[in-house]
Parts: sequence; C-alpha cells; structure tokens
Amino acid sequence: MYQALVKPLLFKHDAEKAHHLVFDNLKRAYRLPGARALLRGIYDFRHPNLEQEVFGLQFRNPVGLAAGFDKNAELTDELGALGFGFVEIGTVTPGAQPGNPLPRLFRLPSDGALLNRMGFNNEGAAAAATRLRQRRNQDLIIGGNIGKNKDTPNEHAAHDYVACMEALHEVVDYFVVNVSSPNTPNLRALQEREPLIALLHQVQERNQTLPVPRPLLLKIAPDLTDPQLDDILLIARETNLSGLVATNTTIARTGLTTPADHVAALGAGGLSGRPLRQRATEVIRYLSHHSRGQLPIIGVGGIHSAADAREKLEAGATLLQLYSGFIYEGPGLVRQINESLAAAKRWEKA
Repeated sequence: MYQALVKPLLFKHDAEKAHHLVFDNLKRAYRLPGARALLRGIYDFRHPNLEQEVFGLQFRNPVGLAAGFDKNAELTDELGALGFGFVEIGTVTPGAQPGNPLPRLFRLPSDGALLNRMGFNNEGAAAAATRLRQRRNQDLIIGGNIGKNKDTPNEHAAHDYVACMEALHEVVDYFVVNVSSPNTPNLRALQEREPLIALLHQVQERNQTLPVPRPLLLKIAPDLTDPQLDDILLIARETNLSGLVATNTTIARTGLTTPADHVAALGAGGLSGRPLRQRATEVIRYLSHHSRGQLPIIGVGGIHSAADAREKLEAGATLLQLYSGFIYEGPGLVRQINESLAAAKRWEKA
C-alpha cells in the first residue's frame, strides 16, 4: 500500500511539506478508536530474540528511528506503534530556532537519497520536554539528540549541550551529543580532538551530577579519516562515553546517479540514504574492530532493507537507526527487519 499509493502521493509534494503532511495525518489517525491496536497489529513485531540490553537499557528490538525525523518529540507514541524499539528526538537546542531558509530538504529518488540543510530547526529543549512528559507510551526508549544554537560560539558550546541535558534528563533514556551535522556553521570543528575532549568532559561532568546520569553517546560524521576515527575512540575512553552513533549525513557527492548539475543546483547539505550505506558500514566496522567490540555502536546510514540491517550488525553495530530508508520504503521496513533478525536467531559480528 505504501509503495503503490502513499509514497507516490507524498512524493508529489515538496519534501518538507510531505513531512508535515505525514505528521498531521498520523496524529489524526492515531486518535481514532482502535487505531493504536491496528497499527501495532500491522507493524509491531515482538520476539524474545530481538530483546537486548545495551548501555544499561533494555531494548525490545534493535531498530530505532534516527534523530531528524521527530525533532520536537511530537510523534513518539505514534512511532512506537509502528514497531520501533526506540526513537531519538532532536536535534534539540536550548532555544527555539527556525533553522535554515526554505527550501532545505530534497529527494534524489534515483539514488534513494535525501539531501538536507535543515540547520537544527526546533522548538527548543523545554518544548520537547513538555511533550515527552505527556506521552502515553512510557515503555518506549527515547534518546535525546542535543546540539548548540546557531548563534552560540564554539567556545561556549558546552553551555548549550549542558542546558539541553538539564531540560531533558528526566524524560529521555540516553543522550547523543551531535557535533557532526554539516548544516550549522563551524559545528563540525567541534569534532577536532582538543575541542571535543573539552566539550565532552564538561557535558559528562554535568551528567554525572544529575539525579540519574544517562548514557552519553557521540554522533560522528562519515567523512572522518581513519586517524580521526582513532582519535574518536581515544576520546570515547577518556570521557567515558557509553557508545557512538555512526554515522551522520555526508558532505560527499560521489557515486550518485542523479546528474551532477542537478545536485549542485540543490546546494549545500548533508546526504543520507543508499549512497551512504557502504561508507557508514566501513566506519562501523573500523570502530568495532579497533575498539575490540567493547564500545556499543548505533549503526545508521543507508538501511533500506533487512539485508542492509544485517550488514550493519555484522560489521559491529549493536543497534540500528532508520531515516531515509523509512521514508523511501515505508513503515513496513521496521517489521521486515525485525522479522528477519528474529528468524536468524542471532547475528555474528565481524
């Protein structure tokens, strides 16, 4: 139904307008009597083989929704009914901000890809916290992806990440520090060794003084070199990170079937979807191998099928996240992956 009817209708609209259309209609549908049970019956698949404990949290299945889709925590109940084992909200910043000018989200259908330069558009950490306090499904694991406001200088970035943590710590189960988005000016400079160590030390210091410290993860770019990945692993140990999210969108444009002049005309932004699959898997495999499998990795990037999901797990990912694949393949993808993994009973890490 999604491929034959829903997707063609959505793809007739501007990508960001289609996104809001999905939100509005899913909210309306979920309010109808029996809708929750119906959605769960169609999309939610549970099996003991899928359950696992990661960084102290019990996940009902390893398939999560990546940050960027539900920035403001508007649809966590609805998304939980679609079978996700966890949902990562955000990226959230301390203060509300509009993000970059429209248009800022584009499809590359022949590549199964998205290009975005959203710019951390969100309603602020306090608004997200308020919504999460009101959610019905308290069993769904929620991650909080946190960032800095656009006008905050990098030297004061830690203040913003800490402010987000203080606003959200009671309503999320883990935090992800996002310093790898290409759409906020100079943000990726925070991935360099010295500023990243300073930032994570300050954020972790505040985390450990919270009533209940949360697992703290770092989201990294796929464009890092091997020496930079080595630095990330050293930093993860030094700052006692609970895990990594690999990877964010890429600034690379290689290997696309979409004409280069069309891609160039779309402008700057991060690329996600199928073109990212191989590089994201390479980064996961490198990190898993060089950490000897001791650091949990949430694998994200180009997962459009159950085979893609197994590839990430075999490379060393512990958990998975969908974004572009969810948009291109539809909500049935979550169940397909979970059914495939449950049938396999277990997966081996390379």
